[in-house]
Amino acid sequence: MKSKYFLLVLLAAGMSSCRKYVDIKTQGTLVPKETSNYRYLLNNTSAYEQGPKLDDIASDDVQMVDGSSQFKALNGSDYYGWLPKAYVWNPVIYPIGPYQTDDAWNGMYNTILYCNTVIEEVPTSTGGTAADRAELIAEAKVHRADTYLMLMNTYAKPYNAATAGTDLGVPLVLIETTQQSLARPSAQSVYTQIITDLNQALPNLLTQQNFNTIPSKASAYGELARCYLYMNDYANANKYADSALLTRSTLNDYSVSSTFPLRKSDPEILLSKVAVGGVGYAPTIMRLSNDLLNLLGTTDQRYVLFTKDAQTFAASYSDAGGRFFSRDRINNEARNIGPNVPEMLLIKAEYYARNNDITNALLWVNKLRQKRFKPADYTPATANTPADALKNVIDERHREFFCRMLRWWDMRRLKSEPAFQKNYTRVFGGVTYTLDPSSNRYVFQIPPYQVQLNPEMQQNP
Repeated sequence: MKSKYFLLVLLAAGMSSCRKYVDIKTQGTLVPKETSNYRYLLNNTSAYEQGPKLDDIASDDVQMVDGSSQFKALNGSDYYGWLPKAYVWNPVIYPIGPYQTDDAWNGMYNTILYCNTVIEEVPTSTGGTAADRAELIAEAKVHRADTYLMLMNTYAKPYNAATAGTDLGVPLVLIETTQQSLARPSAQSVYTQIITDLNQALPNLLTQQNFNTIPSKASAYGELARCYLYMNDYANANKYADSALLTRSTLNDYSVSSTFPLRKSDPEILLSKVAVGGVGYAPTIMRLSNDLLNLLGTTDQRYVLFTKDAQTFAASYSDAGGRFFSRDRINNEARNIGPNVPEMLLIKAEYYARNNDITNALLWVNKLRQKRFKPADYTPATANTPADALKNVIDERHREFFCRMLRWWDMRRLKSEPAFQKNYTRVFGGVTYTLDPSSNRYVFQIPPYQVQLNPEMQQNP
């Protein structure tokens, strides 16, 4: 069956934006099919930043209080119904009906549409140089690769080399068209495409860009490091983390500053990406779990700077107690979920820990920790065994990336390792829910409306 769903969603939501930039027929300076128009399209950066929002809610970063004011506000609303469903790992997050649409799925496939427009049309555009055209195509390929990596780690099984050839990926759309099959290819084919896009992009990217919203060599290296980590290929993850750090290695020093640059100019960020929906407001603000708060401790500057009590957001939510995620409020802009310098440090640390090199594993962990505490509060991480060192790395990833998508991704990839296996439980509406390591709920279902329109797109169990 040939799908027409892109005509309904992607074309409607995305093509109009694309054509706004590349089909201008006026007396002005923009001429249809000119190479320069595609720079305008790529500079519409908000169209390329969108990522998943369900991942943080499902992770053990979040813990709601049954019966609290926030619980009542969420539980009594169809509009916010997706959040409690994700929180209790419900099989169906977006049932067909009013307000029930997965804007993250739609947004990410819109991004892919924009990328395909550039990749397909720029080679025959006029004006500019061959180098200009190659750079535009390279940037689009980085965005497309990042988007597919986010889709795979939300709507497909965690990567397993033994089964990746038969596990389902997500629909792989590589050409600009409104009619094509959306049958799901293998997970391996999607990961192969991600790596191909990034490697093809690298030679034509600038070493640095003026803004983190535009891909650079550091972005592509960071994406490759992240991709290989979630493929459990730690050697290649370490290799590309090294390449990224040779290009950019600045850490923000939380020990001396409580102010931060905007996301577009933050030196830690290799490529800016955000969860769909941006800054969280009541009732969707994330109340942090006791486990996370205990792991952070009160002297960690990530606790001091990025968590606040309920009174900061809504006085009525004080009945829940605890602390809420507040990083978005520092500059009133959405948190970054794209690849970053701290991530590269901890990828290297994990590589060494998994290769029984305790000294170097802790070296890279402590490079980060030194910038996350005031000097009087800092204590270096220590370990007696490689297993201890690996636990230090995973714990530091949890502290560094809470409410920034990667904790859910880590829970997915680590659930098959005995040292990190755990049964998670939640009580909501008086009902206890459990997520065990074998659960299908580590994979979100493709929104039923999309499957209804495209029956060839196989649903997750």
